[in-house]
Amino acid sequence: MAAALDGIKELKSRVQSSIIGQEDVITKILIGLLTDGNVLLEGLPGLAKTRAVKSLAGQLACKLSRIQFTPDLLPSDITGTEIYQPQSEEKFLFQAGPIFSNLVLADEINRAPAKVQAALLEAMEERQVSVAGKTHKMEPLFMVLATENPIEQEGTYPLPEAQLDRFVMKILIGYPSDADEARIVRLVREETGKPPAAAEPIQQQVVFDARKEIDVVKVSEPAEKYMVDLISATRYPEKLNADLKKWISYGASPRGTIALDKCSRVVAWLDGRDYVNPDDIRFIVHDVLRHRIILSYGANADGLNTDAVIDELLKNVAVT
Repeated sequence: MAAALDGIKELKSRVQSSIIGQEDVITKILIGLLTDGNVLLEGLPGLAKTRAVKSLAGQLACKLSRIQFTPDLLPSDITGTEIYQPQSEEKFLFQAGPIFSNLVLADEINRAPAKVQAALLEAMEERQVSVAGKTHKMEPLFMVLATENPIEQEGTYPLPEAQLDRFVMKILIGYPSDADEARIVRLVREETGKPPAAAEPIQQQVVFDARKEIDVVKVSEPAEKYMVDLISATRYPEKLNADLKKWISYGASPRGTIALDKCSRVVAWLDGRDYVNPDDIRFIVHDVLRHRIILSYGANADGLNTDAVIDELLKNVAVT
């Protein structure tokens, strides 16, 4: 356990050295990587969403593709297409698109139309792309990190709830503190005109070894029941209180339960434990559920967002 855990901690430390004030975000991106899932990053412009992904790719021995989503993008621009080659025996050769990489940064995913979003999400789910009757598989290490800008609505195509459910987590990125802001300015000032220091990248095998160890992290019956009770409370909020019933229109799917289980086991493993406790579940539950719960007009009228409703769920669901 020590070798894989040390490798992941070293990876986290390296990424944090170039991303100041977003330690929690970096931790949760790594949690997404270790669950073999995909994550959605939401934050205002300039909060290091792209930099965090690039820094992770720079410290891990992997390939990075960046796709800038625009309204005129086509599905084949992502997945690739067949090119006619008259001098070749096969005549048509597949030219792979940017989705065939290890880390895929899908920048401003909500700017692309539905067909393009569907092509990306299908590749995320199936880990393969079918073109002209042929199936092309992704590499073993594959992760999509999609970003959204929450303030710009003109010319955007919001992801449907059923497609949002494909992301293991939705991570919110906020402003850094004043002290971290000053450190960011100093870091950028020091980096100006200087080539980045070359360090031996951490091998992908570290991630695969970590996933094997996470698979055997134990979840006790009380911890499992706590997870199931939290998900059930999103579906049947009237069992808890009238306010929750007024605020929640639709609860989380079984994907939410599976994601909560996987992420909680990663949190426990990162803490050096081989078992999950309730604090692990509470640490990650907002990121797992905030894009899976659909709020009612009543919640909006009361000025509540999804995180506030999840806070109320945590107050009302007991650990048994």
